[in-house]
Order: sequence, then C-alpha cells, then structure tokens
Amino acid sequence: MEPFSNEPVTLIEEIFPQDTNAYNTLFGGRLLSLMDKAAGIVCAKFAHREFVTISIDTLEFKAPAKQGDLVEVTGKVIFTSSRTACAKVTAWAMSKSDWTKKEICKGYFFMIAIDSMMRPIPIPQYNPETEEEKHDWSIAKEIREHMLSQKDK
Repeated sequence: MEPFSNEPVTLIEEIFPQDTNAYNTLFGGRLLSLMDKAAGIVCAKFAHREFVTISIDTLEFKAPAKQGDLVEVTGKVIFTSSRTACAKVTAWAMSKSDWTKKEICKGYFFMIAIDSMMRPIPIPQYNPETEEEKHDWSIAKEIREHMLSQKDK
C-alpha cells in the first residue's frame, strides 16, 4: 500500500476578537485546535483514512499572535507505524500591515487511523528520503518510543 500524497497541508485563518484573550492575543486552545485540524487533514490526505488524535507532544508556544493577524498552520506527515502517523505542525503569525511572518508554535501530533467502528486500521508507510526527512523521522520515532514506554508504567 503506497501513500496517496505526502504534500503538506496549509490552513490560514484571521484572528478575530472572539479568538483572543484580555491581551488581544490568540487563545492557546484556539491555536491548538487549528493545529490539530491541520494534522488530521494531512494524515487523511496521506493515507485516505479517517484519523483521530492520540497524542500531542513537544508543543512549544514561542510567541503570541495578535487580533487582526493571520495564522498560517502547516502540517506534514513525518513518521508512520502500522496504524499511526505523526504530523509535524508549525504555526506562523502574519501581520497584514507588512506581511512579515514569525513562527509562533510547533508540535508533533500523533494520529491513529480508524474504521467506521472506531477500530484501528493499517495505513500506508512513509519513507523518508532527504536528510531533513530522516531527521524529522528520528525525532518522531523517539517521541513515540518514549510515549509507549510511559504507557507501560
């Protein structure tokens, strides 16, 4: 079984008042929701399966995004096991005044493929080719191994 697509997925949304806190910056939970959505879509595009989130790891909020900014969220599949995929998701804030872009958050989203009965199902396998892809693969594999070791405790 071959992957259907390994192209990244990008979502762009504007930050409105209802998306912000008292400091007029984007709620972390709202950003997390957008990132989770990008992860689910990129995994579905990759495998032509339905996915649900099983773990989010190494989520780092680096800078705030402000009301009126655009948020660009990009997800890419970087690791697979028999039934799971890991998407590396990065978010940037873009100012509409000068279109500058700054990274505001990055994380690793582990998703599991499911059938209509919510049972895990097999997925195509991702094969990293470039040095960057191999590096991302090893990071995701290490995160997964740590996650599994903690589950057994």
